[in-house]
Amino acid sequence: MSWRDLDEGDVRVRPNRRGSRPRTKERPAHADAVIGMVIGVDRGRYTCLIPEVATKRHHQPERVVTAMKAREIGRTRVVVGDEVALVGDTSGDPDALARIVRIEERRSVLRRTADDTDPVERIIVANADQLAIVTALADPEPRPRMVDRCLVAAYDAGLAPLLVLTKADLVDPAEFLASYTPLEVDHVVTRRAAGEVLGLAELRERLEGQVTVLVGHSGVGKSTLVNALVPDARRAIGVVNDVTGRGRHTSTNAVALRLPDDDGWVIDTPGIRSFGLAHIDVDRIIDHFPDLAAGTGECPRGCTHDEEECALDEWVAGGHAGPAGVSRLESLRRLLRSRSAAEEY
Repeated sequence: MSWRDLDEGDVRVRPNRRGSRPRTKERPAHADAVIGMVIGVDRGRYTCLIPEVATKRHHQPERVVTAMKAREIGRTRVVVGDEVALVGDTSGDPDALARIVRIEERRSVLRRTADDTDPVERIIVANADQLAIVTALADPEPRPRMVDRCLVAAYDAGLAPLLVLTKADLVDPAEFLASYTPLEVDHVVTRRAAGEVLGLAELRERLEGQVTVLVGHSGVGKSTLVNALVPDARRAIGVVNDVTGRGRHTSTNAVALRLPDDDGWVIDTPGIRSFGLAHIDVDRIIDHFPDLAAGTGECPRGCTHDEEECALDEWVAGGHAGPAGVSRLESLRRLLRSRSAAEEY
């Protein structure tokens, strides 16, 4: 058959699989990207708040934008509290969808692992200033080891810890607080009376101007506090199981909520059963006890600082750690045991 007998239907052109555009490692700079704060995460969609921008030439009001991760983000996890660069449709219209092309440098990161044998870190929130550890004094019973673990996580992340004790109308908080006096942990006590939550004024003072993440077991009253602090939050409130003594999970995702009068943010997180600390080096815990860390120089190699050969006992007995040395050493070792104990609290 001659080529003169062929028409366009008889010709097959093999596509160039390599394409016409040469590959490059250079990525767009996205100079026109706007910066927003991630305030919610739900099934691959990120709710971001873009602040108001006012200049002489134009004015853009504050708006909430829904976004998804761009390909260049890869597997990097975007969490509540992250400041991200957004491109695409950032109008905030109901059907608009922007893209997150960059995560700005994080000031702080609060992490945990599933347990003390799991090497995989899970980032809870980013860019928080303080960690509010919410625990009930009764119904359910307080779990000091969980509190200790949260304290270790706060110290490691560089967050200021704040103990928030609820249901003080059921139990006097004095005995529970006595064990944390040597650590000099700030605290707020709340109680219910006549259908109201007392102690909120003091709690608001501690939260003012801060980004605070709230962590605690289910049923300790965390959502009740959030609803009282942010009336429009409408967080679901659970009950405590009479058999297990544990609360039912009502919050499934972390969410950032702005306090009235723009005085700060609270980040409500789902209730937790355990708080793994496999990612934290024991030596970093001791660094938060400078009065005791100075005495570790005489410890034997590989000392866990919770054994008979530890030099800290002699250091404290010699008065080098001050009048509170004994209680401080006890607190340190309690935290170290919390780091090494592989069980659910």
